[in-house]
Amino acid sequence: MGELRVVFSDDHVVVIDKPAGIPSVPARTPLDPPSVMERLAARYGQVEAVHRLDRDTSGLLVVARTPAARAALGLAFETRSVAKRYLAVVTGRPPCDRGTICLPLGSDPLSPPRQRIDPIHGRRAETRWWRVAERESDSTVRTLVVLEPVTGRAHQLRAHLAWLGVPIVGDRLYGGSPADGLALHAVWLTFPHPAHGRPISADAPPPSAPAWATFAAEIDQVCRSVGCSADVPTCDQ
Repeated sequence: MGELRVVFSDDHVVVIDKPAGIPSVPARTPLDPPSVMERLAARYGQVEAVHRLDRDTSGLLVVARTPAARAALGLAFETRSVAKRYLAVVTGRPPCDRGTICLPLGSDPLSPPRQRIDPIHGRRAETRWWRVAERESDSTVRTLVVLEPVTGRAHQLRAHLAWLGVPIVGDRLYGGSPADGLALHAVWLTFPHPAHGRPISADAPPPSAPAWATFAAEIDQVCRSVGCSADVPTCDQ
């Protein structure tokens, strides 16, 4: 389990690159490792979560240092003034090169904390995605994709990709092929600074792991251009 890497910080906000295996907020049992909030509090004093990454997801996470910053950033997330992109390695070959998944998600009462497609009681969830590259070895296909969540539901990217038929490598909850860790990484984000409103952008490459190593050249290219807009269909649902 790695250490938190600070990508940006000032008196209002901290952006960190979270390793996989660390919960974003304090966990429910004392057996879990200290969360991002607990670790940052030891360095910065009182901090507040603005959004979360799943425990097994690595990458960029924004943390507020003041109540005013928390309120401003919370509003930015609610009004979708924050843009995020993820990289994932998935099991199999997507049915096309790009698209938008618009399927509501709700808790699966038979298999918590799993989420399921729920058109009756689920909440609106939208994910844009596009394929970058694929590799085939011993009849096994893995594909590198970029993901752009428009909404921010629990397990949204994981559940949507599983529905598409290409679960994320290492995602045992949603049927991904076995691996040392979940191959899902928050690679880029931009948000309005809570004090002055000017955009703050940050990026962080995925960690060193076998699932990512196969796509090293493509990942390097994506990391150089990931903030650029992509021609992806939108969803009116």
